[in-house]
Amino acid sequence: MSNRLIAHLAHVELLTPKPEESLAFFKDVIGLEESGREGQSVYLRGWGEWHYHSIELTEAPDAGVGHVGWRAWSPEHLEKAVANLEAAGAGEGWYEEGVGHGSAFRYRGPGGHLHEIFWDITEYEPPAGMESQYPDRPQRYVPRGVAPRMIDHITVMTADPMGDANWYRDNLGSTFAEYTVLDDADIPVFCMSTNNEKSHDLGLIMDRSGVTGRLHHVAFWVDTRDELHRGCDILLNQDVAIETGPGRHGMGEQEYLYFKEPGGNRVEINTGGYRLYVPDWKTTKWTPAQGSQTFYRNIPMPESMLEGTPNAAPEEGVGVAGNPWDAASVH
Repeated sequence: MSNRLIAHLAHVELLTPKPEESLAFFKDVIGLEESGREGQSVYLRGWGEWHYHSIELTEAPDAGVGHVGWRAWSPEHLEKAVANLEAAGAGEGWYEEGVGHGSAFRYRGPGGHLHEIFWDITEYEPPAGMESQYPDRPQRYVPRGVAPRMIDHITVMTADPMGDANWYRDNLGSTFAEYTVLDDADIPVFCMSTNNEKSHDLGLIMDRSGVTGRLHHVAFWVDTRDELHRGCDILLNQDVAIETGPGRHGMGEQEYLYFKEPGGNRVEINTGGYRLYVPDWKTTKWTPAQGSQTFYRNIPMPESMLEGTPNAAPEEGVGVAGNPWDAASVH
């Protein structure tokens, strides 16, 4: 049962040690639109997004995630979220310097990731000549590169994905949609949390590196499977290594494609999947043998999918990048 306080994922701040290369990649290969620049950050968005930005690309010594931004359902929902987060001892206070939105309340998730939640936003205003002829689109559709419509979700790494999923449910009303355990042990290694009709807008993958606040990937949405396959061609023609895919997940049932941008952060392009409208949804349990991460079960995930950013040495005896589970289980 959920009492959702968050409406949707608004933006992700990605850190990159190669800002110029990353920016060129996100604009020309992925096909995001530039909204503006401030300081060491460039603000980007998909062609179908109404907000000022969904990606804040910031120069930093290492790749990873700076913070994750969420929009509340209403000012009243924001007030309730702040009260819950302060009661949980997770609050870091109000932040007034954000670009593209008003006052944001910042907090730490149990995995050490910095988040913010807000209500007031800056709507995107297209430049002259880019106005859409359709009232339900924020700009004219002029595809470039893969050309995703919008941001879809973020998956982060954490020592206790099950505990984290319960924490987000209890404090922010998220729906704990699904999780997978190992085939040979009842250990939750990946959990999916959602704030709307998607199967997840926050993924939580087990990390035993001992380093907090790590990123696994950020995902963008395209409308059709054909567009995802077209994205494969675009990436290959640009000599971008495809880490895995195209394929289909069992959990969520999305079609997927994974690769890395020049700064080292993993990016997913996805489409499809079910829509979750059940108000009393009961969390679903999977195993890799059932196809939790690879619906087509004869296509295993590569071991590189156990890695995150920033890079971290694995804890001794617990597998690739500090994870204790087989690569075939990775989402």
